[in-house]
Order: sequence, then C-alpha cells, then structure tokens
Amino acid sequence: MTPPVAAQPRRIGVFGGAFDPPHRGHYALAATAIDQLQLDVLHIIPTGHAWHKSRALSDASHRLAMARLAFADLPRVLVDGRELVRPGPTYTVDTLQHLRQEYPGAQLYLLIGEDQARALPSWSRWEQVPALAIICVAVRADSTGAKGQFDALKAQVPSLTLLNMPPVAISATDIRHRAAMGQSIDPLVFETIARYIDQHHLYRPT
Repeated sequence: MTPPVAAQPRRIGVFGGAFDPPHRGHYALAATAIDQLQLDVLHIIPTGHAWHKSRALSDASHRLAMARLAFADLPRVLVDGRELVRPGPTYTVDTLQHLRQEYPGAQLYLLIGEDQARALPSWSRWEQVPALAIICVAVRADSTGAKGQFDALKAQVPSLTLLNMPPVAISATDIRHRAAMGQSIDPLVFETIARYIDQHHLYRPT
C-alpha cells in the first residue's frame, strides 16, 4: 500500500563518493547535513565505474560493506548501491534523475566536497544538476582561497550553498597510503573500518 503523501520523505540528501575507504570526515559531513538541512533521508551512494578517477577503485563489494559499517549508527541514512550495479560509467546527473522519479515533489540536496565543486563544470551534463538538486559544498580544512573559488562557482550556480561545519582534515588518499605502509589508521577511520581493512588486506602493496 502506498503511504499517505504526508508520510513521504520531502528532503532527500544525496552523498556520493568512492568511499575507498569511508572515514570520519565523511561521517561528519553526513551528520552535519542531516542536522543542518533537516533531511528525512540521506542516500550514501558509493561510486560505480568512476570515469574521472585515474586509479582503479577497490572492489565494489568492499566499498559497499565499508560504507554500511561506517554509517551504521547514523539515523536517516540509507546506503544505496545503485551505482555499483549500473553498467558503464556512472554520472551524478543520472542518479539524481532516478531519485527525482522515486521521490516526486521532494527537494534533493547534493552533498559534495570542495574539490568536487571546483571540478563541477567538467561533470557530464553538469548544467542539469542545479535543476535537480540544491548543491551543498563542504570546504576542506586545508583549503586555501576557498571563498574566492566558491564565489566564482556560485556566479554560475546561484543555488550553491556552503555547509556550516568545522572542516575535517582527513583524506582517503592519506589513509590508503598509511595502510600500505603498515601505519595506524585508527585516528582517521572508525574501528570497524580499520578492522575490515586489515581482515581483507586492503590497500597493501601487491
């Protein structure tokens, strides 16, 4: 039975990324967005075939499992594996279009990092994205000149907004490097993720 209209989620967050691995910065962004944007649901969507990545991602099954572990205790989060089963390159605009069909009349909020915001004009059919979702940008802690870059992009995308959160200086690249070198990653990821990485021998040199 279809629930009454009043019970349908109206504010839908969309947070995509490689999550290779998911870390405390990802969690902080998700928690902040849920609170600040008053989201009914936040879709955490691990990237499928990342056309823009120069490196091969870890197997989809590992990234999906780690995402489920990382966000397990965060209310209103749905770890969504749709891009992992989609053939060919995965584009944000396609995912947003599908979600608009699933949540007719709802407002979508796309959560992206500052580096993704700077690269926005290189996205496939990026001009369609602002019509599908309000773009919410989280600025990195180690950013320089972020305000000017943000203002320049906002001139092209007026609906762009900044998430009001203390930036977290954590990078998945650094975590993978530490894991490869046999260094501790405990301060950067949750214990469940560190244990999963160790158990499955992820990021170690072959």
